[in-house]
Amino acid sequence: MNLNIENVGLSIKKEEILSDINVEFTPGKIYGLLGRNGAGKTSLISLIASYRKATQGSITLDGKTIYEKDEMMQHVNFIYNVKDTSSETDKVKEYPESHAMFREDFDQEYANELLKKFKIDENKNFNELSQGQQAAVNASMGLASLSKVTIFDEVTNGMDAPTRELFYEEVLQAKRRCSRVIILSTHIISEMEHLFDEIVMMHNGKILLQEPTDDLLEKGFTVAGKAEKVREFTANKNVINVKFLGALQIDTVIGYLSPEEMAYAEDNHLDISRLALQELFISLTNDEKSKGD
Repeated sequence: MNLNIENVGLSIKKEEILSDINVEFTPGKIYGLLGRNGAGKTSLISLIASYRKATQGSITLDGKTIYEKDEMMQHVNFIYNVKDTSSETDKVKEYPESHAMFREDFDQEYANELLKKFKIDENKNFNELSQGQQAAVNASMGLASLSKVTIFDEVTNGMDAPTRELFYEEVLQAKRRCSRVIILSTHIISEMEHLFDEIVMMHNGKILLQEPTDDLLEKGFTVAGKAEKVREFTANKNVINVKFLGALQIDTVIGYLSPEEMAYAEDNHLDISRLALQELFISLTNDEKSKGD
């Protein structure tokens, strides 16, 4: 089932939150939904999950509208961690069965298997668990839902490093287990970069880009060397940041390099380094790009 978002906008109390959102999510892929605070990620997710109605445009799954359509809404699962869990007194062992009541694709055996992997005491009430353990329970229920569209919004908050690594492994296993759209909205970009098949980047309530991760990573690089040589090399390129380190100039560039340009850079003692996804994200979403003096 393809998830299509076409010409979507959202306004709240006359304030435009999202505008001209066009994205397509296809099954069998893990998507990284990236954006700075206030970029509109959670607002977009809330529309996909039918928590809100879009002011304009359409959101469809398999060509059918999701909003207020029970038969379609059950195929979309939005997983996030609730801050106040004091009223969550159900025992963890009851969670798989209760979730299965509302989601026809839910796999109870898979859910119990995940809870054991995360070493969750199933006899405890949910509100007796630590924040990280609660996050692991939520993540387990999301993975076991087998929902056609499964969205994790900062679900690793509170998890320690080993638990996060286990979650990442299980996300990859879930992708292989069945064909579904998995969307990870996160600020922990460096840890999750290896999971993403495609990147959807948001900025100021708009889609900045949607590209395969490998293609995107080919776009960004830094050029470091003597200032005169660097300026000459990047003169006709899309330079988005300039830094100086002593006698060195370091330009951040968005674009591609030909083999001839790589050879030229080597001959002129220029150091070319590819940007990591997090560095590229920071550069692309920086509203105060420095171009130097």
